[in-house]
Amino acid sequence: MCAGAGMGVDSGLPDFRGPEGFWRAYPPYRRLGLRFEEIADPEHFDADPELAWGFYGHRLALYRRTVPHAGYAVLRRWADRWPTRVFTSNVDGAFQAAGFADDDVTECHGAIGMLQCTRPCHEGTWSADDVDVAIDEESMRARPPLPTCPRCGAVARPNILMFGDGSWVPGHHGTKEDTHRAWLRARDARRLVVIELGAGTAVPTVRRHAELASAASGALIRVNVREPDIRHGRGVSLAAGARATLEALCAARS
Repeated sequence: MCAGAGMGVDSGLPDFRGPEGFWRAYPPYRRLGLRFEEIADPEHFDADPELAWGFYGHRLALYRRTVPHAGYAVLRRWADRWPTRVFTSNVDGAFQAAGFADDDVTECHGAIGMLQCTRPCHEGTWSADDVDVAIDEESMRARPPLPTCPRCGAVARPNILMFGDGSWVPGHHGTKEDTHRAWLRARDARRLVVIELGAGTAVPTVRRHAELASAASGALIRVNVREPDIRHGRGVSLAAGARATLEALCAARS
């Protein structure tokens, strides 16, 4: 299973496609003239950490209270029947919240529920479970105190691969990606079925991974409202949302 941002949108998460989509979700950044690509970079944690944590602290709280949509339960039932792994660029932890074992979920861009040092002074990561960042909703700036590194005291940041990010610490995500690729090598590639949900072309990591994983079998099911076409390889493309498609497939098998 491969998933991108479109999977989370069906749970009610904001669609950041283009500056207008981002500004609808976060109006204060329109006044500042900041696009998603600009606020979602590591430089703000050095230059203006209250602004950086205003955005990421708000997202952290949003993801915590978001309930995974019914499509996740469909995938979970399939995973109970067949050997399954998840490869996702989403950082929201929704697959784990829906009951998938953390070891079976490869988050190629990291996870907002983990933190790292901004310097970084070490290669370790740690849980953000006890982090609660107070946000001024009008300015979208965080109120001190901000999360800090337990080793050196520098400002901490989410363990997410950001735009232009040279200080991301892969941590256990790198280990899980190695495990994921070893799992794929151990499978009969001719019998592998890949379902890709809501992964776009702007950052094509997930789409490319799905195409490579399904190359031998040709069994790629691409579900995408705006960009369903399969240009590399074979498969089935569905111009629809993830939740609606998964629920329809589940109903068809009932």
